[in-house]
Parts: sequence; structure tokens; C-alpha cells
Amino acid sequence: MSKPAPEIHTDKLPDQVGEHLADYVSGRSFRATPEEVEAVQVFSRRLVEELGYPKEVIQTRPQFRVRMRPSDVVTRGYPIDIAVFRSEKKLEDDVYIVVECKRKSRVDGEKQLKLYLQMCSAPIGVWFNGEDHLYLHKRLLRDGSVEWITLPTLPRRDQDLADIGSVTREQLVPPANLKSVFRDIRNHLAGNTVGITTDQRLAQEIMSLLFCKIFDELDAAPTAQMRWRAKVDEPEDKVADRIHALFKSVKAEYPDVFEPDEKITLDSKSLRYVVGELQNYLITVASRDAIGEAFEVFIGPAVRGEEGQFFTPRNVVQLMVGLLDPAPTERVIDPACGSGGFLIVTLEHIWAKLDEEGRAKKWPAARLDSKKRDAATHFIRGLDKDSFLTKVTKAYMAIVGDGRGGIFCEDSLEEPKNWRAGTRASNIALAQFDVVLTNPPFGSKIKVAGAHKLGQYQLARKWKKPKRSSDDWAVSAEFRKDESPQILFIERCTQLLKPGGRLGIVLPESIFGMPKYGYVVKWLLDNFVLRAFVSLPEEVFQPSTHAKTCIVILENRRPPDDYDIEMAIADWCGHDSRGNPTLRVDDAGKEELLDDLPKIAERVHPRLSWRS
Repeated sequence: MSKPAPEIHTDKLPDQVGEHLADYVSGRSFRATPEEVEAVQVFSRRLVEELGYPKEVIQTRPQFRVRMRPSDVVTRGYPIDIAVFRSEKKLEDDVYIVVECKRKSRVDGEKQLKLYLQMCSAPIGVWFNGEDHLYLHKRLLRDGSVEWITLPTLPRRDQDLADIGSVTREQLVPPANLKSVFRDIRNHLAGNTVGITTDQRLAQEIMSLLFCKIFDELDAAPTAQMRWRAKVDEPEDKVADRIHALFKSVKAEYPDVFEPDEKITLDSKSLRYVVGELQNYLITVASRDAIGEAFEVFIGPAVRGEEGQFFTPRNVVQLMVGLLDPAPTERVIDPACGSGGFLIVTLEHIWAKLDEEGRAKKWPAARLDSKKRDAATHFIRGLDKDSFLTKVTKAYMAIVGDGRGGIFCEDSLEEPKNWRAGTRASNIALAQFDVVLTNPPFGSKIKVAGAHKLGQYQLARKWKKPKRSSDDWAVSAEFRKDESPQILFIERCTQLLKPGGRLGIVLPESIFGMPKYGYVVKWLLDNFVLRAFVSLPEEVFQPSTHAKTCIVILENRRPPDDYDIEMAIADWCGHDSRGNPTLRVDDAGKEELLDDLPKIAERVHPRLSWRS
């Protein structure tokens, strides 16, 4: 006989809409078109927050206009999206940089940019469409002709063109929008790189380069000139030689991430592009969220959708880690770790707890660092059957701190006795973990088969559907020929838990709504305490997939006859179906991101009480 239905607490968050934003420079309202949001506003922030140009020398609204003809001294024709002047007076002869953000191809963008530069006194022009860029310098020669020079990056407010590429580590600045910068790099290389035609090859190249940049930052003295640099007139081959030498040092530092014979094979022109785009930034001070989002820009196209692999948005990961609330001494595993998002956020969570404990107990810095390393090394584990993704996770964890030694390439659904000796020696086994956090691959096209695999799972058996409303699902002794991985992952995750352990998992919502999956719901409710259920909007995994998903939080203990389940419905997830931020301006004129997930965390977490 079925157990009585648990009482449900539902939090339905209010709908919010917004179609206009305040311009970053002028403060004037504008309609949030993709061109404005992804290009004009992004580059305006970059000019101010990264390159140091004050808003007072920048003009966006009303737009500055350049002449339609050199002889035209009265009328103005061509509107410029962003104009940067040498002084606050914003005189026509003082225009220094013009920025064109139309969503054109690179060829058309360059043609239009050169026209604008010929019609005004600015020596520098930028074409930026949110996905790619071009920096041009107009050099006037003695005979009156123009030489067009492609710049590796833009000069900062306190720099001359000749100073580009001469910064020391202490002069590097934190990136304001690392995801946008990385997207720019990725799209440029995908469209222009010679000799690399697959997303995974490109992702591997970019990951190697990112390690070179990080290593250079960590290895250089504050006043030392960076090896990661490209000057205005420096030959491409010279830049490339310096990066290849840097990569040799990287391989020596991270032998568990890179093979000794690995090489960077990007052509010299592409290498100079990447170096120029990143050379002003201090990547190592960026937040872990920023690094994670940017990292996934690089590797996302390499794996997205091939076997149901879709990266979990950062705010979803943060909600789940917050609800599970792992402690520094609890063992945590993600058996489908992908690029390591859950593990990184878990590290951040437990390190914050250690920071708090260290302040309360007045630990010396050395003791706190030791505690953090110990937590990363001994309590965090990750598995994934994709060797490229496990390498990515190791790289990601190495960048943000430690813990890469706990990441292994394994098929989590395989019998544990068949895992490699190194994996088993790392104490990865069933019933060994306090917390399991994961977003397993899902999709109707991918199936798991094989009697030795399926024989491990109750959910791989054939279940008899009830014929009458008073009947219940009944399990048989016969196994199916194959099963969807998301179904098996549910059971494998519970098998990894200690008694009393807790699971947070992202699943297709259809498992809880379609009658054919009734046996899965019965098995869960009969064997575990379902603590929380969060319905996510369809946009969460868009534009990658339209699958409607949910978060399930459960505890590994026999359920009582009656208990409460915390439930919440999110209407907004921070981005729309195209992946753009869902922003609005409130009545006070303040820009606000429409995202219900932090509100759900605030409401639901206090009700779970894992350690009462």
C-alpha cells in the first residue's frame, strides 16, 4: 500500500519583466537589443573598468558623428557607437578612439572602421560585435598615405601606443568581463585559425594557452616584465617563440595535466591575437565564478550535446551546493563531473567555512592554507568517462587552487571493481561519501547496455505497471536490455552515499511527470527521504537544449510515514533562451538581474537543517 503523500511547501516567485536598460556611460535609457547588450555596453565597461578611461572622456549618447566627406565642416553623417576623447572637452580634433559595434562580418567591419578613421582625427579604431574584434591603428606617413596596423590590444589611459606589451605584473588589471573576452577569443580562433578544424582540438589549444597565462602571472615578480606579451611592431614569430618556451615550463609544473610531448600548434598570427587580448589582465585575481563561466566558453562547443553533456549554469550549481551545505571534513563526489563546476563551487563553499573558522579561532595563515589544501586533497573527488573533460577538470582545479589529484577518468556506471587501481586507491567506492552533487548526462538517444552493468541496478529491472488505480508498481526479476543513463545515475548516486548522506541531482522533470517513470518515483519515495524539489525554467540549459529540468535533494535514510518536502518553482534563471542576461531597470533606475535561484536558496536552505 502506498504511503501517504508528504505535505508540500511551495514557493512560487513573482513574474518580472524588463525591456529597457540604463546606458553604462551616459545613464540614458535604451532598448536592450543584442547589439547594445552584448557589444556596446560590454565594451563601454571594458574601456572604463579595465583600460582606465573615465566616463567623462567617453561619448555614447548622444552619439558622436564623423564627417561624411573630409571637406564637410558643417553636417555630420556617420554615428559612432562609442567615441573616446583625449579630454573632457570632447572636441572633434581630440577624438582618440572610435568604436563601431554593428553586428557585421569581420571583413565588412574592417571596411567600415577604416572609413570612419579616414573621416576623423582618431588614430585608433575598434570593431567589436560581441563575438570578435579588430583593433586598428591609423599611422600617417610622410607622403600623406596611411599605413594600417593591427594592434594586439588597446593602450590604457596612462599608456602610449609604444607602451603596449611592456607592462609588469603589478600593472596588470582584473578583468571586468572575462567571459566576454574569452568568447571573443574563441570565436575569432574558430573562424580564423589555420590547421585546426574541430572544437575539441581548439579547446585543447586554448586550455594550454590559458595555463601559460596563469603560470606566467604566478611565476613573475611584481616588477618583472611578463613573458606573456605582444608589442605593436613585434614579429608574430617572436611572440610565438616566447609562448612555446613558456609552455615547456607549464608542462614541467603540471605533469599530471599535460603529456611531455604535447605542443601548442596554433599558428603565430593566432597566438599573437590571444596574447594581445589577454596581456593587460591579471586572470588569477578573477573570481572563481568568472573563471568558470569563461572556461566553459572555451570548452563548451567541444562537448555540448554529444552524449547528453550540457554544462550546468553557475547559479544552479551554487543553489545546489548551498542547499547540500557540505562541511570541510565531509567527503564529496561528482560522478559525472564534466568540467568540474560542482567541485569548484564546493571547494569555494568549504573554503569559506574554513575562513570563518580561522577568523574565529585566530589561525595563522599557514594553518588556514594547510586546512584548505587538506580539504581539497582528501575530501573532493570527481569521475567522468570523457578523458578530455577529466583533463579540463584537473586544469580548472589547478587554476583555482588544488584538488586535481582526486579527478579520475572512469565510467561511473561500471562495476566499481572494474575501475582502475588508482581510482580505487583514492577511496572511491560505494557507500563512502557524505555528499553527492551531479548533473548526469541525459537524453533519449543515449543508452546504457550490457548485463554486467545493468545487473547492478534495481532501476534497470523491468517493472510491472499497475492496471488499477489501487495497485502499485511491482519490480520483476528480469532486466531490461538497455536503460537511459539518467535513470541509472539516480541509483548509482544513492549507492555512493553513506547512510545519512545526501544527494543533489539535476534531472529531466519528465521523470516526475510522465506515467511511464512512475516506478522511479516509487523507488525513490520508498527508499529515501525526498527533502526538496526545485522546478527550473526551460531556459536553464538553452540555447544548448530545451529539456525542462528540476533539482532533487534527498537523504539516504528510510522515510518516515509522513514528512514535509520543500518545493520551489523558479520562473527566472538569469538568462533567456539565447543565453543573454535577463536584465531590467527597476523604478529607482537600478539595473537588476532576473534570477529566482538565489531567492530560493535563501528560503529553502534554513528549512533543511542538515546539522541541527
